[in-house]
Amino acid sequence: MKPKIFVTRLLPKPAMEKLEEIFEIRVNPHDRVLTKPEIIDGTKWCDILLCLLSDTIDRDIIVCNPNLKGIVNYAVGYNNIDIGTASKLKIPVTNTPGVLTNATADLAWSLIFSVARRTPESDTFMRTGNFTGWSPMLLLGGDITGKTLGIIGAGRIGTAVAKRSIGFNMKVLYNDKNRTIENEIQAEQTSLEDLLKRSDFVSIHVPLLPETRHLISDKELKLMRQSAYLINTSRGPVVDEKALVKALKEKWIAGAGLDVYENEPEMVEGLKDCQNAVLLPHLGSATNETRTNMGLICADNAAAIWEGKRPPQIVNPEIYS
Repeated sequence: MKPKIFVTRLLPKPAMEKLEEIFEIRVNPHDRVLTKPEIIDGTKWCDILLCLLSDTIDRDIIVCNPNLKGIVNYAVGYNNIDIGTASKLKIPVTNTPGVLTNATADLAWSLIFSVARRTPESDTFMRTGNFTGWSPMLLLGGDITGKTLGIIGAGRIGTAVAKRSIGFNMKVLYNDKNRTIENEIQAEQTSLEDLLKRSDFVSIHVPLLPETRHLISDKELKLMRQSAYLINTSRGPVVDEKALVKALKEKWIAGAGLDVYENEPEMVEGLKDCQNAVLLPHLGSATNETRTNMGLICADNAAAIWEGKRPPQIVNPEIYS
């Protein structure tokens, strides 16, 4: 008999077909996030759990099946999983790094352009019949070419965002202990405070850790220029959303582009009313190619776990020591 895998949300067809070659599959039949009891029910049934970043995989879920062989996360981040409990039980946890770097970097630039040039606002302006002719002061935005781009977190995605700035003749500042970005592009390492003061665009690319939660709050937003824009495609809780709403409404900064939220999928009160914010529903990896490749990586990780091998994208390698 085939091993069993529980998939908490339907994945692109090629990924599902690859999983079906190896596993007996049970998949969430609903187009929504499962409840905790529903995830527990599926986890009790399976050998391997394939979950999403939107699924909270806590201790209760992990221990509900003493025969659980692995947890495969369809995401780069894995703060949704209780890694400590999984590691204590010698359960491998995997993710999908690298594959979504370019898609997320492209989306960050989409937000840069959209918020600076007021693209969504302009689209609504046209569709509602408000355009009566060209005007010198109509929907003025901000320049991008020749400006300063600040990168907070210069890993794979942060570096990819920085590299795309070359064509726009931008100066790049970055805040990260790792200096490998300098192998790819001319960039200046600086403190977070200095980066916030000097940048016209601040793009966040750090993981969610205790020390990065509310990394950007009132103090940091007040350091930014009034003409500057904040872009977040990393994790929602990195930005204090209430502070951001205040900054947007009181014009401490010119605008913000967000793809992630502090209490996703909910937004803090007042954010949706800020016309100087571009708000996307967590689309960083949302291309056909990227989402398919993420699923294929998950299938490879799941197959390796079932075969008793060390999976290629392990996030808790200490279980093998």
